[in-house]
Amino acid sequence: MQFGVNLNNREPLIASGYGLADLLNLGVMAEELGFDSIWVGDSLFSKPRFEPLALMSALSQRTTRVKLGTACLVTSTRNPLYLALEWATMDRLSGGRSILGACMGNPEEGVRREFEALGLDFEDRATIFDEGLSVLRQLWTKGRADLDGKYYKYKDVSFFSGTEMAPLTPLQSPPPMWVVSNIRLTGQLEPKVAERRMRRACERIIRHGDGWMTCCRAQHPEEVVEQLQALRSTAAAMNRDLSHFTVSYQVTMNIGDSADAARQAFGQYISSYYPELSKSVDLSNWGPVGTPDTIIEWFRRFREAGVDHFVCRFGDLAQFTQVSRFAAEILPALRAES
Repeated sequence: MQFGVNLNNREPLIASGYGLADLLNLGVMAEELGFDSIWVGDSLFSKPRFEPLALMSALSQRTTRVKLGTACLVTSTRNPLYLALEWATMDRLSGGRSILGACMGNPEEGVRREFEALGLDFEDRATIFDEGLSVLRQLWTKGRADLDGKYYKYKDVSFFSGTEMAPLTPLQSPPPMWVVSNIRLTGQLEPKVAERRMRRACERIIRHGDGWMTCCRAQHPEEVVEQLQALRSTAAAMNRDLSHFTVSYQVTMNIGDSADAARQAFGQYISSYYPELSKSVDLSNWGPVGTPDTIIEWFRRFREAGVDHFVCRFGDLAQFTQVSRFAAEILPALRAES
């Protein structure tokens, strides 16, 4: 098992006395406390926050060991050529430590407005997402891209004019891409609809990804087991090797001296961080809330379900305290068992 810290790049906009310098310092502290990765999120104006790639570039100069990732980046709202160039630059700045957690955009009304403002078809975001990821992988592995898609049409495009020594590429070839799938996030689905979405999600993850990232169903480890079985079947049908595939889970938690104290702090934080989504999603599915023993037991269940890498987000304004408590009271027990 590996453990990362989500640095909550929306927090400087919702918490007084907590600024960008604090966020960067929290990333440094996470590395010093032995975490394996640090992460930032993404939103344009639905849930405003500081831009993730700029933050990752800054963090790359303040840290030396931890992986730097997005949980997650809405790649479907970005031009894939610019994104490929920006990410390649950041990957080289970090010494090859980046992980792209990529998502297409969730069904919130605010996200729909973002697509509309950018002139993108929200209802066809899966196609935009697929085409964009294809362009990224081609540019990062071959140094060029060819695509005759519905939204992107490129012929022999590369970051190379003929005068450079070689096409500009990331240090990693390619940076790991963990594709997000949360098919049950919007509630109960009809069996045929769930089956169809599962199949499409698994095909997309296997086609483009080096890993699968999910969240927000923290009471249902059996769903991780179910989708992992579907991923293995899909990989076999597509003749793909999953031996180096990562299963990651972003979990939002609150560590308290009592369940009641933790639950109160958690609810206040999430309602501020996700004002729209928190009203439509059961907060108990965001993650465990309570004493360290409660948190440890949750991690054990999801480890047994097949999760390799946990992205830990702390639902509390006291970010430094939560990260420190996890490192001191929870991490040692989980490390000893892994």
